Amino acid sequence: MRIAVSADSKQGLESVVSPHFGRCPHYILVDVEGHDVMGVHEVDSPFHGNHEPGQVPGFIHSLGANVMLAGGMGGRAIMFFQELGIEGVTGAYGTVRQSVEWYLGGQLKGAAPCKESEEHGHGTIPAEGEYEKDDLGRLREEAEMLRQQMDEVANRLSRLDQ
Repeated sequence: MRIAVSADSKQGLESVVSPHFGRCPHYILVDVEGHDVMGVHEVDSPFHGNHEPGQVPGFIHSLGANVMLAGGMGGRAIMFFQELGIEGVTGAYGTVRQSVEWYLGGQLKGAAPCKESEEHGHGTIPAEGEYEKDDLGRLREEAEMLRQQMDEVANRLSRLDQ
């Protein structure tokens, strides 16, 4: 199985997961058999910062991925991945290694459209230039996703302290 993970850097399994798959600069491809990592490949996103709906899922499909892990993605992207037979999974964070382990362990599963996508009607294609090309909108979405991730980490830490 090949798992693609949105990443902010090209540091293999130690790369930090990017909050949004379509806007990340890199993808880390992790080949696994069972729970064993058999190979890791780093790929630059040809659509970093500017893509049209469907382009990134098509690119991930061309890389042979069976699963796409990301912090978040839009509803249209989730639909495109389903059409291509790729399992889209949102809620990934931390390092690529951690997210892959959580996915393989069953703690990370399912996909839901990110808040930005819902605000733009996740069932429709955004108008040309609406939010995909807006730097301020991207930064706001990433900040919100990071806040959500920090809240989740704080909740996990509080449970461990008990």
